[in-house]
Amino acid sequence: MYDLILKNATVVNDNSINVSDIAIKDQRIALINSSIGAEAKKEIDLNGRYLLPGLIDDQVHFREPGLTHKGDIASESAAGLAGGVTSYFEMPNVDPPTTTLENLDKKFELASKRSLANYSFHLGASNNNIEEIKKVDINLAAGLKVFMGASTGDMLVDNRDTLEDIFNYSPLNIVTHCEDTPTIKTNEEAFIAKYGEDLSACHHPLIRDVESCYLSSSLAVELANKYSSNLHVFHLSTEKEMELFSKGAIDNKNITAEVCVHHLHFNEHDYDKLGNLIKCNPSIKSKSDQAALIKAVKEDRIDIIATDHAPHTWDEKSMRFIDAPSGLPLIQHSLQTLLEFYHDDIFTLEQIVTKTSHNIAKRFQIKDRGYIREGYYADMAIVDIDKPYKVNKENILYKCAWSPFENHTFRSSIHMTILNGSIVFNNNSLSSNLQFGHQIEFNR
Repeated sequence: MYDLILKNATVVNDNSINVSDIAIKDQRIALINSSIGAEAKKEIDLNGRYLLPGLIDDQVHFREPGLTHKGDIASESAAGLAGGVTSYFEMPNVDPPTTTLENLDKKFELASKRSLANYSFHLGASNNNIEEIKKVDINLAAGLKVFMGASTGDMLVDNRDTLEDIFNYSPLNIVTHCEDTPTIKTNEEAFIAKYGEDLSACHHPLIRDVESCYLSSSLAVELANKYSSNLHVFHLSTEKEMELFSKGAIDNKNITAEVCVHHLHFNEHDYDKLGNLIKCNPSIKSKSDQAALIKAVKEDRIDIIATDHAPHTWDEKSMRFIDAPSGLPLIQHSLQTLLEFYHDDIFTLEQIVTKTSHNIAKRFQIKDRGYIREGYYADMAIVDIDKPYKVNKENILYKCAWSPFENHTFRSSIHMTILNGSIVFNNNSLSSNLQFGHQIEFNR
């Protein structure tokens, strides 16, 4: 007796698309076959809908502890489930920051009682915690987050000797935010002197410009090559940076690259309409940068697509440009955003699955997740590929209660999300009896 059988699913997995039945038992995929006639406690006919591995977002800010007026682990993980995101890695720039092993343990304990999706956390680097970094359990933390550029919070690592030590000694994959802070400060001072109170979001990509990104990301690559480090560069945003990364499958790369959905979807022309709502670090840049990022995804120069989901309150985003914080909420609509590229014949479904599930599982050596395979946990996103979905205030689940996509209609809908074998989202509603997600395990 199976717990659940899904009939007539169009399964996108391992660079192929096949119609199959899937049987689930004890939270895991027990059988995949062209036809399963066994008994089950529940059987659902998907009528050919596309079934994808649940997305693994390796870069989110859920704001807990300390910043929960913006979002929290429960609210933002629930929004992720509504978007087909079943697992996430969360960032260390909270309050207190996750720069000690004690604070890392506390976050795992917090998530065990709060997270509605599967979870792990990045340990954060600072200018003075190299001994903590050396002692971290490699099967606990997802990675080591290094802010090589100042962003939200106070975790800038700008000491060259410290960076050398981090790249030399980190036992974890190093994941970096790359922007050169001195260049940004110089640009900002010049733009404030020129524009004063007229400074606006449209100046953001000129302040946090191409050169500030390239100076920092090229330094990260230089250090990774010097010490043979495992380096994964987050949220790349420029055409120039693409020359730093090699084409090809992720399997044998020590240096890998990531883009976020907002850098693929938006460009500088969107500031006129959305202003501070799309102010983020690194900045959304030119249309040619956007095109180069899309090209890099297609040619496997960029290995992973994530969100950098970063909620702020409406009041915070409504402040004048210079005071408004950077970041935008994205996790609920990331898959739908990427499916727009499928509808436009830019990305294939297989490419989307590879960049949002398979490659994260490979890069971070995640155990039993990221694929539709017998024996793996049953984490799945089921899509109505041709059913339109309009974003409005009533269906936005973020604690901050806004989205840059409000009033936008996507061409696809999330029909169902399955987490650890249980249906957690179905027909635009979260389950009324959600259970807590699992701590993600690693094979390292």
